[in-house]
Amino acid sequence: MVFARHVLHGMDLQASVTAPRWLLGRTWGAEATSLRIENRFDPSVLDALKAAGHDLEVVGPFEEFMGHAGAIVRHPSGLLEGAADPRSDGCVAAF
Repeated sequence: MVFARHVLHGMDLQASVTAPRWLLGRTWGAEATSLRIENRFDPSVLDALKAAGHDLEVVGPFEEFMGHAGAIVRHPSGLLEGAADPRSDGCVAAF
């Protein structure tokens, strides 16, 4: 998701990492097969998914189990840009 948001859709790197996430199926040792989705998505998205028959589990903002991402991009100018995930402790360093 982070890669697609930044590279394919031109979203700012930090915004791509910070953006709401979804998680489908059995992951991180959980037995649930529902679609977990952060409550920061637009309510119309949640309503449309429910109407389509998806088994949703709406979770709070920035839940750690939604994954951790960090990213560094080297721009054509040589500038290094980094982004760290607010869902966990961490930082980005590049040189």
